[in-house]
Amino acid sequence: MIKLFIADDHQMIIDGLKSLLVDEENIQIAGEANDGFGVLKFLEKESCDIILLDINMPQADGIFTTQEVKKHFPQVKIIILSMHNSRDFVDSVLSAGAEGYILKNAGRDELLTAIETVNNGSYYYSSEILKSLAQPAAKPKLTETVQLSKRELEIIAMIAAEQTTQEIAAALFISPHTVDTHRKNLLAKLNVRNTIGLVKYALQNGLYSAE
Repeated sequence: MIKLFIADDHQMIIDGLKSLLVDEENIQIAGEANDGFGVLKFLEKESCDIILLDINMPQADGIFTTQEVKKHFPQVKIIILSMHNSRDFVDSVLSAGAEGYILKNAGRDELLTAIETVNNGSYYYSSEILKSLAQPAAKPKLTETVQLSKRELEIIAMIAAEQTTQEIAAALFISPHTVDTHRKNLLAKLNVRNTIGLVKYALQNGLYSAE
C-alpha cells in the first residue's frame, strides 16, 4: 500500500487528484495540506511514502518544502506537480531533491505511472520536463573534459531511461552493488549531486532522447 500525501493551495486540485485515485486499491490518501508548513506539520506526527507537491503555495512553497522534507524526512519521496517547465525553473526544483516532476495537465495514467515509478525507487519526469532538461546548458558540455568508459556510458543511459539498480544489474550481468559503485563514481567524475544531474548529462550529451 502506497501512502500518499497531497499538497496544493487550490482545494479543487486536491479534490480532483483524490477523485482520480479513489479506486486505486494500492494507494491510500494519508492526508492533505494547502501549504508547505502543513506538509511538515503532518510529517512530524505521521508518515507517508510519497508527497504530491505543488510549487506555488503561500508561506512555504514547493522548493522550500522539498528541501525541508529531504533534510528532516529523507525517506519520504516527492513528486512535483506544476505548470512550469522552463529549464531554469526545473533545475532549481529538481536540485532540491524531488524524485519526480510532472505537469498539471498530465492524465490519470501518467500520474499513476509516476507514483509507481517513484515508489519503486526510480525517478520520473514527464516528457516536457525531459525536453527542458535536454536544452543546452550555459557551460560547455562535460564530455569535453570528462572521459567515461563504455560501461559508464551504458549505465548513465540506463539511469536516464528510469531503469532501477536491479534492472540495470540484470541487463548488464553485474551485481546491484557494482551498479551502485558505478553510480557513485559517475557522480564524482561529473561533479553532480544526484541522479538528476546524471539524467541531465545523458540528455545534453545525446546518450538518451526525451522524444
